[in-house]
Amino acid sequence: MPLYEYELCEGDCAVCGGRFTLMRPVNAPELTKCPACKRPVRKVISTFNTPQKLKPLSITDAKKAGFTVFKRIGKGEYERQ
Repeated sequence: MPLYEYELCEGDCAVCGGRFTLMRPVNAPELTKCPACKRPVRKVISTFNTPQKLKPLSITDAKKAGFTVFKRIGKGEYERQ
């Protein structure tokens, strides 16, 4: 389940701090009120993690992973390796 960040539309709150994060299913209805203080909230667009590329795949690693490897032999011409 993805994490969603929310903030209060206006003001602060001692209970939720004005900003909070919830883990919610993708198909859950949109959250409009804070579960703690019941004030209106809006979803905040936040950062996300992506896999880091550690090293380029070698030809043998690519073949083991199920990719088809081609070698360029001319302009617009490739042959399977």
